[in-house]
Amino acid sequence: MTHTLAEKILAAHVAEVAGASVAARMPEVRPGGLVEVSVDLVLANDITGPIAIREFENLGVKRVFDPTRVVFVADHFAPNKDIQSAEQCRDLRRFARAQGLCYHFDVGRMGIEHVLLPEQGLVGPGDLVVGADSHTCTYGAVGAFATGMGSTDIAVAMGTGHIWMRVPETVRIVYEGQLRPWVGGKDLILYTIGQIGVSGAVYRAIEFAGPVIDTLSMDGRFTMANMAIEAGAKAGLFAVDSTTLAYVDGRTTRPYCAYQADPGATYVRVIEIDASQIEPQVAFPHLPENVRPVSQVGDVQIDQAVIGSCTNGRLEDLRVAARVLQGQHVHPDVRCIVFPGSQQVYLDALREGIVELIVEAGAAVSTPTCGPCLGGHMGVLAAGERAVSTTNRNFRGRMGHPDSEVYLAGPAVAAASAIAGRIVEPQEVVA
Repeated sequence: MTHTLAEKILAAHVAEVAGASVAARMPEVRPGGLVEVSVDLVLANDITGPIAIREFENLGVKRVFDPTRVVFVADHFAPNKDIQSAEQCRDLRRFARAQGLCYHFDVGRMGIEHVLLPEQGLVGPGDLVVGADSHTCTYGAVGAFATGMGSTDIAVAMGTGHIWMRVPETVRIVYEGQLRPWVGGKDLILYTIGQIGVSGAVYRAIEFAGPVIDTLSMDGRFTMANMAIEAGAKAGLFAVDSTTLAYVDGRTTRPYCAYQADPGATYVRVIEIDASQIEPQVAFPHLPENVRPVSQVGDVQIDQAVIGSCTNGRLEDLRVAARVLQGQHVHPDVRCIVFPGSQQVYLDALREGIVELIVEAGAAVSTPTCGPCLGGHMGVLAAGERAVSTTNRNFRGRMGHPDSEVYLAGPAVAAASAIAGRIVEPQEVVA
């Protein structure tokens, strides 16, 4: 019997629960089946963590299953914007200290969770990771099965180290051709969501593959895996290759196992995409599937440009934005805010001169935080305002007032639009 990448990882973690070999458990792991699996890492943040803590205490459990495998990150409303957010972060601190958690990331040491954990080597190939945040699927970029769950399920995982899961079917998406200038992972995933829709992979795993993926950077892969959930997917996975190994070797804190899908594995759907035909993409309000090529956007004036988040807050993203902003200046009617994804990204950008270049261009640089992505703080939109953003969602009211509008794009388009005052192609402003 042949198996997909998702099925192989799940089978390995069923085997850990049962104390049997992976091969013996393979027949049990078939799409639609319910399995009990061990988890390698459990994640919560300052919004979801306090709820998980309360449910953990309601269960009557005294200790987490492993203080090295439960991770708290204060990133959504941190630095705290008000009393309520301060109390939420306080609850994380108290629990982390009481439980002796090894990995509690707070202001000054933290980053946006889905940038931070891979960077810190806390997730690796073959891992099974559950997080109380829908974009936990980001870690599929390193060949892990990673998925978001509710805070109650996370409380159980914190206490037992196990969860129940329905095995997903898998969609395989193969990208052929070569990328055009200014096209990156964000454009590939926006185009894909535009093709299959926000319900195109509901409770399915996505395997990203093909010659274009083979040459894609890790930062581009993180971006694509991050937005698998925007197509409804349970997880978005990349096979481990030399690019993955170069990233994780010397970084991961635990031994890992790189799984590969079997030749001839059964997929519910195989989609082939000619990436040579893809230009920079823009998702119009109010769904990530409302995608148009940037050349067909028309005249869309903007009030704000946001560059960062767990989708596009990595060093490569800031380099792209800086390349566009260099020697230019943000339009006087536009607020441009840049959010490095972690303290390390911030430091690296400082050392490369990127932060200086961005500030000289008239943009503001923030400490790492989710901030405006969820309409939390540091860039909330007023009624009638429009933003172009490198974040992952543009639902009505996502970044502020219900009558505001969010247009999703990659860092090149976002930076170019900040200069032009309207959504434009990068080459329109780059000399």
